[in-house]
Amino acid sequence: MASHFTEDDRTRAMNAGAAASADRTQLVGGYPAGEATPDPNATAGTDDTESCWEPMSDEEWAMTMAMPEPEDDSDTGAARAVDEWLEPSATVVRPRPVDARRPGDTASAARVAVASPGPSAAGGRYAEPAAADTGFAGGGSSRPPRERRPRKAASHGCLSSLLWLVMLGVLGMMALRMLPSELANGRLVPEAVSFVPWLFAPIIVCLVLAALWRRRLLLVVTVCALAVMVWWHHGFFLPGERVSTSGTAAVQTAADSSDSAARIMTLNTKNGGASAQEVVDLVRSQNVEILCLQELSDEFINELGAAGIYDLLPYYVISDAASEVSNGGRNGIWTLAPMSNTSGNLLPIETSSMPAGTVQIGDSAVRVVSVHPNSPVRGAQDLWDSGLSVIGSLSDYDHNYLVMGDFNSTWDHARFRELLGSSFVDASEQAGEGFHMTYPSDGLPSIVEIDHIVYARDSGLVVSDLQTVEVSGTDHRALLGTLEVS
Repeated sequence: MASHFTEDDRTRAMNAGAAASADRTQLVGGYPAGEATPDPNATAGTDDTESCWEPMSDEEWAMTMAMPEPEDDSDTGAARAVDEWLEPSATVVRPRPVDARRPGDTASAARVAVASPGPSAAGGRYAEPAAADTGFAGGGSSRPPRERRPRKAASHGCLSSLLWLVMLGVLGMMALRMLPSELANGRLVPEAVSFVPWLFAPIIVCLVLAALWRRRLLLVVTVCALAVMVWWHHGFFLPGERVSTSGTAAVQTAADSSDSAARIMTLNTKNGGASAQEVVDLVRSQNVEILCLQELSDEFINELGAAGIYDLLPYYVISDAASEVSNGGRNGIWTLAPMSNTSGNLLPIETSSMPAGTVQIGDSAVRVVSVHPNSPVRGAQDLWDSGLSVIGSLSDYDHNYLVMGDFNSTWDHARFRELLGSSFVDASEQAGEGFHMTYPSDGLPSIVEIDHIVYARDSGLVVSDLQTVEVSGTDHRALLGTLEVS
């Protein structure tokens, strides 16, 4: 049944109906979606202005609300799209791709967030995905969470640079070692090259660290450097000819000049400052049959006699005084077997003279020489070079030479390798028993090998079983070995 209301009653009823439908209706510009905004300038369909406020029945009101909105030619496509999206009856649930994935999610494709059909959707509002569905912080935030980046391995940049600096120093030392003899004179080069064997330590350390840190270029450089070092010094690690077991046993039993093996020894006494008694005791305990000493003084020679050297080695020869430059004194040789063809100055040399004598060992005559060329100190580099040249000239003579003494040079010096040439070999480099550092001594660690036992190649002589022993009062260690004649 329809009832009539006053204008005030009509207004209150319309306000109450609008409030009741607020939860399900979106308003556009203050009017329900789907209704055109009234034009204030438009006139009513009838001249009776009071008829618009007459009460309507419920059926008429429902029909009026259900009537389609009249088309407006002025409406644009964009406006219609907005109206359709905001209209409750036209609400569309649109899937939204989500790029972020929950922690621990193994799905390869992006998930789709869908509006839940909850009360808000029923009420005509677009439902934002919940935080639990999207994985976004804050429930509705559109900002994806920051993905955890994989942790990178330590780069060791500073330490790698340090390794490169070390290797540059190593390569510089190796370059000095490769200089020809005419460019390897002077004080700096001979002294620096003396330490080349110690380059094995930094090379191996750099190689291990480069492999662990996967520094490929550094690894290649260190491997190449190590290969070159091994090639230069393979004789110190890979033995050539060695003294037989019977020869080793013979020299350990007693000193016997009638067999084909003999224990030999060389020592620089540092201007005769070494303990003569220790030298004699070492000769006795090691059954030494050939002894070469350098830098002898008259006082030290007398001390040797008092300590009993002539009871053990009765035959001897002592060099003449230096012809021009004395580098510490004279040299001497003591032997168990008689010596023949002795000489106090075998070849002219400007520093300490070279004594020589021939002894019979087994079936061979061995020409023994005690040498001490000048050291490459400042202002005497030419003496060092010429002294090594004089020793090398022994290869011009047909003898089975056994040359022992302080050569003031190492295997890595170009001048020393030229001295050896194709006629001589260095016992330490041939024995395959490692390095035998002899200098310095007297409580200090020995770091260079400048005392040598050199013998003629292809002469039937073999020297091995090398050993160094400290003697008080001198800055050199005694170098001992076993000589066998085949």
